[in-house]
Order: sequence, then C-alpha cells, then structure tokens
Amino acid sequence: MEFKDYYNTLGVPRNASEDDIRKAFRKLAREHHPDVARNKAQAEEKFKEINEAYEVLGDPKKRRQYDELGANWNTSGGFRPPPGWQRSSRFRASPGRAEHFEFKFGDTGFSEFFERFFGRRASGRMANGNWDEFNSTDDAEAPHSSRGQRGQDVESDILVTLNEVLKGAVRSVSVQTRDPNTGRSNIRKFRVRLPAGVKEGQLIRVTGRGDSNGDSMGDLYLRVRLARHPDFRVQGEDLYHDLDTSPWEAVLGAEIEVPTLDGEVTVRIPPGTCQGQKLRLRGQGLPSASGMRGDLFVVVQILVPKRLNAEEKQLWEKLARVSDFHPRRAS
Repeated sequence: MEFKDYYNTLGVPRNASEDDIRKAFRKLAREHHPDVARNKAQAEEKFKEINEAYEVLGDPKKRRQYDELGANWNTSGGFRPPPGWQRSSRFRASPGRAEHFEFKFGDTGFSEFFERFFGRRASGRMANGNWDEFNSTDDAEAPHSSRGQRGQDVESDILVTLNEVLKGAVRSVSVQTRDPNTGRSNIRKFRVRLPAGVKEGQLIRVTGRGDSNGDSMGDLYLRVRLARHPDFRVQGEDLYHDLDTSPWEAVLGAEIEVPTLDGEVTVRIPPGTCQGQKLRLRGQGLPSASGMRGDLFVVVQILVPKRLNAEEKQLWEKLARVSDFHPRRAS
C-alpha cells in the first residue's frame, strides 16, 4: 500500500498553519474543480486527491493522527504503520462469523490509504434501526436464502460533490475481496444511485453487495462524505459563501457577482454594510429530502489594503481628519 503525502498534495510544508492549509486547498480546488476545468476526467481525479488531503489535514485531530502515522514513512524499507496503529474496520459483524476477508473499494473517491487509516469505523449494528436504503441500479439480483447465517455487511465511505447532492447521480463502484489464506481475490463492479438531497454521514444501503457466506449475501453500506467546496460551507441544506469586499464597497454599497451552484448571480451590497453581515439568497442552497432547497448566505468579509502608495496614504489620512465617524464612541 502506498503512503499518501498529503502535505505534498496541497503544496504546503509539514509545519504549515491551519490558515495556510485552508488557503492552499481553496486555491487548488478552484483550479481543478471539474466544473471549470477543460479536462474534466483528469481534473476530477486531482480534485478527489485534494479533497482527501484536506479531509485529513483540515481536521486537527486527523492531522495529529496522520503526523504520528507518517513520521517515518520515507525511511528505508518502505512505509510501515507505527506499532499498535489500528486500521479501520469495514465490516458490520455477523454472529458466529470470523472477519477474515480483506476488502478494497474502488471509485468511491478515497484512496486505499485513506480507507484503511481514516475511513469510518464500522459500528457493528444499525443506528436506531434506521438505514437509508437505495438498491443498486445493477440489474443482477443478489441471492438470499433463509438457510444458515447471513453474509457480513460491509461499510465504506463515498465522496459526494455538492453538484451530485443538488442533482443526484449514478456512480460506478467496485469492491475487491481477497482471502489472505488462499490469496484468491474477486472484483465486483456495480452502479449505485445517489439521490438528490443526500447529507453528510447518511448511509446508503446497497442490498446484497456485501460479503457472502455461501448461503446469502450481506449488504454494502456507503457513508456519504461531502466533498469540500472552495466557495461554499455546508450547514444542513444551507450554503455559506464568504464574500471579500473592500472598505469602500461596504461603505458606499456595490453590486458584486457571487457564485451559486446554478451559476453566478449579482448581489447588491447595501451602503453601510458591516463585517460579517449575512445576505440571504433564498432557494440557492441544497435540496432536502422533500425536494425543497435551502438558502445561500453571503457573508461579507471586509478586507483592508496591506500596502498603500503615497497618494492612497494621503487620502486615508484626509478621511481620518474629516470623518465624524467614531467607532468606539456610543452612538
């Protein structure tokens, strides 16, 4: 298994700050986003790599684990996990069954390295007995039998973009099983329907695509992980976009183009807009299970120039002299 150098993927040093990592991700994600790249297939693969790297390095806890895991990754002899490091289990245990088969997933948006060390650990049972069930769109019917023990259920993560949440999608997924005792492996490929409105952490059940015990097949559970977007943050069905503005745009008002999932729209910044003020665009968020869309909130971020030429400095100094605005004086 190949070690993934996430710092190299984002082009940042290992001691990079959280802000540097976030800026690097946003820059690369905009550059390689499939919606804007000319070579969509190549951009999609690069975009997945960038998302995976930020999924780990953008989370302080995962980053600490990653640094521990990869402290000696480039030493002679190749990558070896530290002693005692536990890899993620992708089984939902069935009574009386030994977990002996190894599973490798393809086309889920995550590498084998991520799946093994940072994938979602299987819980061993259904949460509140409530799964979101969507059968595979593959026409083949999985065999089920009332005799004997049921095959094991298997779990993996699947990376879902916001556009797929908006419109729904059909994805191809592959599962490779290998028996370490015999060395035999088997690859199964099938299609999975992602309905519009899926949410972070939602489990999609693909019936009869898990492990087999010879009598019946278990199920495959795909846990949705939303791909990070360079322009939007997700909160439920609502999206948030930080809009960088100049002080004069905030004071005087302006009309500015902002991105949405449906294309750019013009937003009017009212005169006297304050830092952090939210402007709501109704119906421009993500769909809910009912089909109704949430809202897009444009969050104003007022930036000030870090360098001034002589003329600019004189103008700011003049403004300071003539203005009767005193932010620390009670109004």
